[in-house]
Amino acid sequence: MRVAIAGAGAVGRSIATELIEAGHTVMLIERQFQQFLPETVEQADWVLGDACEVSTLEDSGVQLCDVVIAATGDDKVNLVVSLLAKTEFAVRRVVARVNNPHHEWLFTESWGVDVAVSTPRMLAAMVEEAVSVGDLVRLMTFRQSQANLVEMTLPPDTPLAGRPVRELALPKDAALVTILRGERVLVPQPDDPLEPGDELLFVSTTDVEPAIRSALGVAGD
Repeated sequence: MRVAIAGAGAVGRSIATELIEAGHTVMLIERQFQQFLPETVEQADWVLGDACEVSTLEDSGVQLCDVVIAATGDDKVNLVVSLLAKTEFAVRRVVARVNNPHHEWLFTESWGVDVAVSTPRMLAAMVEEAVSVGDLVRLMTFRQSQANLVEMTLPPDTPLAGRPVRELALPKDAALVTILRGERVLVPQPDDPLEPGDELLFVSTTDVEPAIRSALGVAGD
């Protein structure tokens, strides 16, 4: 997979390194000369230019990329890069970094964003997930489908202990995608029994989250 990353600061370089180690081809686009440091990620292709300019994106070959990641520290720049990538170059998948949570509402498909990643919101969700046992925690939102990734850790006194997955009365627009049990990652099977301490990960729409709580034996908000 070929990935273009706009912004070669600490965040962009870290993402590039991870993707390269996973076997992907990565291009970093950076407009500030002081952050143009090819020696820091030598396996990446580097482009010195403004990713908000159509000519820069075209010359760098963004149209050949499978994914564009707008990872600068400026939300306005990330929105413009996302919009250009999607509307001018028809990039299949656009991921955008949200620096200010107050701007998160802008990062939607109308700006070309398929997935918005808000670091402050994700950190808050991770903290909440770490301390919230027995309640549903929203970890992230998939902007293109408006579905959420939500999690619940079953408490020691869960009424679901020993019951098979098939007995979970989940609503229509919800799916149990994995069970984290200790160091194991389980693909749920209908006859798998649930255990206290299991971390259940669901993909669902927002409006059915109360029904998920009900299916898990959790009182509503």
